[in-house]
Amino acid sequence: MLNEFKKFAMRGNVIDLAVGVIIGGAFGKIVASLVADIIMPIIAMLVGRVSVADLAYGSVKYGVFLQSIIDFLIIAVSIFMFIKFLSRFKKKEEEAKVVVQIDKKEELLAEIRDLLKAEKDFSR
Repeated sequence: MLNEFKKFAMRGNVIDLAVGVIIGGAFGKIVASLVADIIMPIIAMLVGRVSVADLAYGSVKYGVFLQSIIDFLIIAVSIFMFIKFLSRFKKKEEEAKVVVQIDKKEELLAEIRDLLKAEKDFSR
C-alpha cells in the first residue's frame, strides 16, 4: 500500500495539483489584500463611508458580502487571463510538434505518380 501511495504521489498530476493549490492560496491572500487595502478604501471614499465592510441594513451586513464578491470577481478574471496567457504558449508548442512523416510506401507511390505524370506530359 505504501508503494502504491508513493507511485500515486509522484505522478505529475498530483504534484502539479499541489503546486497549484499552494500558489492559489498565496494568490488568494494577495487578491484579498488588494481588495481590502486598495479597492475597498477607494469605494468607501466614493460611497462616503469609512469602510465598505461596515455597510449594513439593520443587522444584515451586506458590505462584507460585497467585499467577498469583489474578491471573487478579481480572482476569476485574473485566473482567466493567466490561463489564456498560458494557452497561447501551449498552442505554439503543439503547432511546433506537428511534423508530417511520410512512410516509405507513400513516398514510393508519390514518386510513381510523378513519373507517370511526367511520362504522360512528355508523350503529348
